Amino acid sequence: MPLENFRRKNKNDGYRTLSLSGHVGFGSLPDQLVKKSIKQGFCFNILCIGETGSGKSTLINSLFNTTFDDPVSSHFLPSVKLRAQTYELQEANVLLKLTIVNTVGFGDQINKQDSYQPIVDYIDAQFEAYLQEELKIKRSLFSYHDTRIHVCLYFISPTGHSLKTLDLLAMKSLDSKVNIIPIIGKADSISKTELQKFKNKIMSELVSNGVQIYQFPTDDETISKINTIMNGHLPFAVVGSTEEVRIGNKMVRARQYPWGIVQVENENHCDFVKLREMLICTNMEDLREQTHARHYELYRRCRLEEMGFRDVGPENKPVSLQEAYEAKRHEFYLELQRKEEEMRQQFVQRVKEKEAILKEAEQKVHTKFEERMLVLQEVKLKLEKKKKVLEDEIAMFIEKKANAEVLQSQASVSTPLLSLKKDKDRKKYNSISFLFHVSRLLTKSSGEDS
Repeated sequence: MPLENFRRKNKNDGYRTLSLSGHVGFGSLPDQLVKKSIKQGFCFNILCIGETGSGKSTLINSLFNTTFDDPVSSHFLPSVKLRAQTYELQEANVLLKLTIVNTVGFGDQINKQDSYQPIVDYIDAQFEAYLQEELKIKRSLFSYHDTRIHVCLYFISPTGHSLKTLDLLAMKSLDSKVNIIPIIGKADSISKTELQKFKNKIMSELVSNGVQIYQFPTDDETISKINTIMNGHLPFAVVGSTEEVRIGNKMVRARQYPWGIVQVENENHCDFVKLREMLICTNMEDLREQTHARHYELYRRCRLEEMGFRDVGPENKPVSLQEAYEAKRHEFYLELQRKEEEMRQQFVQRVKEKEAILKEAEQKVHTKFEERMLVLQEVKLKLEKKKKVLEDEIAMFIEKKANAEVLQSQASVSTPLLSLKKDKDRKKYNSISFLFHVSRLLTKSSGEDS
């Protein structure tokens, strides 16, 4: 590309004019970026939020014209779980690392906060992982697998009335963290007239509740017109299907009913083509840029402010990162000393309280010991008195025993004399009795003779 002459504004400065001609070469810079990007590949992360059975998996399969492995979920899970699956796709010579995050069990819990809080935590966790990689001394962002969510496809049930409270709460808590594109799933279950009223009702409720959804950019002249038109079609009413039905001489993706056929790629039937064009063909890179420049930067700023980092000091003067780090380090050091002193004082106070408790317990034990000693002394005196009485009784018993033994010995000596005397007396008595009997007999016989 030929270059014009470079001249200085001040012609009286005395310098000569330098003229350049020919091709410098930086006109090929876009081509270099394209080659580098194609070699490196792209990544795109989609978060699908919706109740079980709202058509999330079918729509994703339809968008990328493939069948992803997504097991069927039930309505009886105790909590919401996020299931992330990464696939490597290739179209022409462009590589795309696609990550699909599905919310399993969303809206099936009684406590509705349990339905959207895990989603918020998951998005923050991906931001935090990227921030930690950024803060490393030795970073590898070039080869880092970016898991930050680039777009959230929020599936709205085709009730035809209004948004559920859960939908408003979830989108309100996520609009500052992710690009939200509202979608009416299974739109073939609602009539065309009711569908347009339902769309208007949804947008009115989003505006009245302050929910910020993703708006397709209109600052680029090449896509400004089409994006402006597509912003008016939000939320997209889509129908997904991986089955093919023959219509005329063509096989098209459609859903066949007893009353007719709904063609997925027929813009008169649903907004599937509009969603695919806006999401994949036209605004995928803008979604990636918005995620990094808006949502991630907001999270990063809040996290660094929580850590104590500031761009300006107390006097509104610029502060370098090193100064902010040193100031925060000094602040942490003072806080650590304060807490250490506070803990030391608490420890000393607790030691004093424990000592007082121990002294009180020791005093109680000492008093109880003295009382027991007095009781023991009284018992000892009583036992000594009883001992003395028993000793006296034993002495008397011994004395009586000795006397009894003496008497017994005396009695053993006098016993033979008494027995001899008794024998003599008995013999004498027997003799007298015999003589008396003989005399009586003699008297009796003399009387009979007379």
